[in-house]
Amino acid sequence: MGGGRCEDVGDKGYFIQPTIFKGVTRDMKIFNEEIFGPVLAVTAFETEDEAVALANDSTYGLAAMVFTENIKVAHRTAARLQSGMVYINESNNVDYKLAFRGSKQSGLGSELGESGLDAYLEEKVIHVNLGLEI
Repeated sequence: MGGGRCEDVGDKGYFIQPTIFKGVTRDMKIFNEEIFGPVLAVTAFETEDEAVALANDSTYGLAAMVFTENIKVAHRTAARLQSGMVYINESNNVDYKLAFRGSKQSGLGSELGESGLDAYLEEKVIHVNLGLEI
């Protein structure tokens, strides 16, 4: 669905309409590479274990989304996903108080939030002997 060229952006660049690819399998390039753009690749699964295995079978791990009515399933699945960020029943909502981070080959370190500030800090440990003798 979609996939045509965006006509309202002029003739420079490569811009496509929002596109959905269905029937994607793990041997396809679109399954194995990061795609930046208005693209959704849909892969069917039968069980929660299969869904987690499919999601984790990647060298990337920037963000994952879990959509379900069962909050227990959502949290259990989120914990098992090898991803820097997991969104439950939403996608890409940014809270600047929280870290923005990837895992595996997605993202470098952490941005935003308290853990993002840690990248700019250097710890120093000072030991003090308060005894009367050295």
